[in-house]
Amino acid sequence: MSILSGKNILVGITAGIAAYKTANLVRLFIKAGAHVKVVMTPASKDFITPLTLSTLSKNPVHSSFVNDDDENAVWNNHVELGLWADLFIIAPATANTMAKMANGVCDNLLMATYLSAKCPVYFAPAMDLDMYKHQSTLNSFNILKGFGNIMIPATSGELASGLVGEGRMAEPEDIVAFIEKVIIGQMPLYGKKILITAGPTYEAIDPVRFIGNHSSGKMGFEIAKTAAKLGAEVILISGPTHQSVSNGLIKVINVVSASQMYDAVHNYFETVDIAVLSAAVADYKPKNVSDTKIKKKDTAFSIELEKTKDILASLGKIKTNQFLVGFALETNNELENAKGKLKAKNLNLIVLNSLNDKGAGFGGSTNKVTFITEKQDIIQHDLKSKEEVAVDLMNQIIKQIHA
Repeated sequence: MSILSGKNILVGITAGIAAYKTANLVRLFIKAGAHVKVVMTPASKDFITPLTLSTLSKNPVHSSFVNDDDENAVWNNHVELGLWADLFIIAPATANTMAKMANGVCDNLLMATYLSAKCPVYFAPAMDLDMYKHQSTLNSFNILKGFGNIMIPATSGELASGLVGEGRMAEPEDIVAFIEKVIIGQMPLYGKKILITAGPTYEAIDPVRFIGNHSSGKMGFEIAKTAAKLGAEVILISGPTHQSVSNGLIKVINVVSASQMYDAVHNYFETVDIAVLSAAVADYKPKNVSDTKIKKKDTAFSIELEKTKDILASLGKIKTNQFLVGFALETNNELENAKGKLKAKNLNLIVLNSLNDKGAGFGGSTNKVTFITEKQDIIQHDLKSKEEVAVDLMNQIIKQIHA
């Protein structure tokens, strides 16, 4: 899933020959899962038709303050367009439009929208090489960058004039990649690698039976999704679950048993910056596993259990600079037990939840948690969706890392 998925993107098109490329740019934004609207300068319609862009964007295209072709003329509200957008990309950005942007000349709908926009603004210049190098154009570049607008530099190549040189608008694929890179680079967890465990483990009794628990894996998967949205590269090690993810920043490793999870976690732990162990790993497993299905008998049946390896404790012993987070699901003496686990396992943060709290624990879509830090700070949260809990957790981790 692209980082642009779900974002509202406003595409501004001006009167340059490169306007023909904007059809593909709109298509790529839609393919990335974004919502797209288009605003054009009147003269840009000589280079590409509004019909093409409205078909691709699945939205009406605006080029004037009032739709003259509509007998029930409606005012196109530039303020609403500017507020709707999560980002605004002006491509192609001609020398004429950039000069207007730099000096606040508001003589069309696109310029009015630009001056009303509250979101990040990107501009992709396109013009002949002499125009691109002219001091007035360079002044526009500097002024716009001074406003906080983000320039997507033109490339060198064959130009409409027949000359070859700098001034060719960046290709649509490169524009999308540029914007994605900027967005990811601004995220608080960009450059961080996070290991997350999720779900239950199943400990085999025989080929058809196992010891398990009621964990759905939802909490761990929500943490992984949130971490990826914040720019982190995520390694998600999951026991058996019906949960799924589609973010390209998340690598899923499926395991079944506690032993397999132990091996997978230790295989990656040295390479990560943060580890969040939210999986409900079995504390015990059958000492002997039958190779064949155990037949039902009239007599009582017992299974001898042995301890599984304590994954969290093992990481606490070997961690160097990693930020280590554990979970504690308790039913009694909750706070004391969680504090003891925090210290015994050398954690930076522990997430406590209690089965005594309605709406918390396994299976559901909500959770009620308390964070306890290595400095013994206690941060209590109300009952929230697991998605919101994941956001709270990642914010707490970021806060402690930057403390």
